[in-house]
Amino acid sequence: MDFFEAQARAKKHTTRLVVLFGLAVVGTILAAYVSGVLILRFSGDELASMVRDSWWQPRLFGWITAGTLVVVGGASFTKWRQFSAGGSVVADNLGGRRVDSRTTDLNEKRLLNIVEEMAIASGTPVPAVYILDDEPGLNAFAAGLTTSDAVVAVTRGTLEKLNRDELQGVVAHEFSHILNGDMRLNMRLSALLFGILVLGLLGRILLSSLRHTRVAPRSRNEKNSGGVLAFIVVAGLALMIVGYVGYFFGRLIQAAVSRQREFLADASAVQFTRNPAGIVGALKKIGGYALGSSLQSAKSAEIGHFFFAQGFRSMFGGLWATHPPLDERIRAIDTHFDGKFFEPPQVVDVALESFITAGFAGPKVSGSIREALAPAAAIAAVEAIGTLTPDQIANAHVLLEAVPQRLRDAAHDPTETPVLLYTLLLAHDLADREPQQRIVTDRAGADAALLLAQLEPSLAELRPEHRLPLLQLALPALRQLAPGALEAFIDTLDELVHADAHVSTFEFALQKLLVRTLLLGRKPEDAIVQYHSFNAVGDEISIVLSALAHAATSDAAFAPQAYAAGAAHLKQVDTRLQFLAKAASNFAQLDKALDKLARASLPIKQRTLLAAAKVVSADGRILITEAELLRAIAASLDCPMPPLG
Repeated sequence: MDFFEAQARAKKHTTRLVVLFGLAVVGTILAAYVSGVLILRFSGDELASMVRDSWWQPRLFGWITAGTLVVVGGASFTKWRQFSAGGSVVADNLGGRRVDSRTTDLNEKRLLNIVEEMAIASGTPVPAVYILDDEPGLNAFAAGLTTSDAVVAVTRGTLEKLNRDELQGVVAHEFSHILNGDMRLNMRLSALLFGILVLGLLGRILLSSLRHTRVAPRSRNEKNSGGVLAFIVVAGLALMIVGYVGYFFGRLIQAAVSRQREFLADASAVQFTRNPAGIVGALKKIGGYALGSSLQSAKSAEIGHFFFAQGFRSMFGGLWATHPPLDERIRAIDTHFDGKFFEPPQVVDVALESFITAGFAGPKVSGSIREALAPAAAIAAVEAIGTLTPDQIANAHVLLEAVPQRLRDAAHDPTETPVLLYTLLLAHDLADREPQQRIVTDRAGADAALLLAQLEPSLAELRPEHRLPLLQLALPALRQLAPGALEAFIDTLDELVHADAHVSTFEFALQKLLVRTLLLGRKPEDAIVQYHSFNAVGDEISIVLSALAHAATSDAAFAPQAYAAGAAHLKQVDTRLQFLAKAASNFAQLDKALDKLARASLPIKQRTLLAAAKVVSADGRILITEAELLRAIAASLDCPMPPLG
């Protein structure tokens, strides 16, 4: 299943979820109406007379329906707005601690290494990594609305008791949720469940507020108030019953939506790592560990479907279980499983364990700088969007190892990362570089200019194909910048790009990828589909293909042929497409076009990217700068493309 198919399936699940939620709300309204009628029948004569003749009371039903919809809808909307800040909200709410990318702890470095490799391999922004320090059980989760705001979190038990293969299997399982659109589905499910639960919580609050109220009346007024008090007690009980009845069915919905996707994520983890022993070993350790995968936090049940394994004790004979039984998950991978689990060690000795699994043999790093890639690489990269393979992970390891250590250290340091990215934009010509250095000094200070000079020697060792992986590596540190510092960084970056009055292909690719990823990470709710028709974005597709055609060749006469190679793959809109002159499809026009295409549906994005790949490969080779531009375009459309070649 590719990225686009997986996202489409997630959308179908979302539609089904909304339908099921609607049915649960209807059931809640009916239960509330029956409770309301019963309360009125057993209340005073005046109120009882309202419902004595008939069970059907349209006005009462209307008020209860309106009230229920307001409470449930308002609570769900409030929770969704809370989630709209991104995956870090979920991790922080559970008491997670963000792992410092400069950590010297071997366990934490091993975890960061695995996450970074998988992010580089899949082309996704490197997610923030959290540890739940107060959770000794073996568990993990991924949360977020988009790949730009995703987080991966593991419990302390997972960090300490799993070897590298097992930890990689767990992280691969979570990356499956990131790539397949499960995270957004999980966030929606939690928001809807909270809306149903809030009725029960209101009932509990009503009853709690009467805890210290005196019941025995001393006067006639107090005797009258006793009837009101009794009414409040009954109303509170009714709300609790109605709310928790709705919550019961909400939990059933949660379990039904979650279980099958866990099997798919397990299968994807095996496909990603080609190492079934890793995830099977993690599942066996959960089964043999006294604490299993259980979580101590009372908030875990609310997001139980986020986790790698069952995070809370399932009630009602497993009806509420968000995950399949461990033995079923293991047998789906290992048909010869004998049913035996094993207890994990107290702590895995990471010092004796290589960061790379024993026997790993990745591709060798070539000593020469590659200037071009095979034309098939572009099509293969588009087709690989949202996937992970062992070869891609091995290649990501090689890419990271080839980056000079000084630059990797700077990419992990929030105080140095902005300057590192300024360094990537320095011109080769000394005459053009001096104005850029003055910009850094004026905007970021003398210390930044000094660091710029310190990083330059390492930058000379950086190969062209390693620039975007280094950029991915730097994203977690950039996300830690305060809003004001982030805006200052983006402004300085823009001034550096335009310092020589010429924007190169790499400069555009770096700036577009950075700004889109960072801003979407801050406001993930902006990723909303608005265009479902090719005709609605035909002009923008023309700009993208024309801009690529001009960037892909220095021969102006060949540009129309390159454009035609891509346009031929867009039969849905080919009559509206037209080849544009360079002035009408420059980087400024491309920037606007990509912003609009980012709000197009997935089928439009998929076909556009395939056409774009045809354009850059039309001349029989793909320059590194063309590959970078293609990946930047994919990132702008929120489609994670792995490195080419």
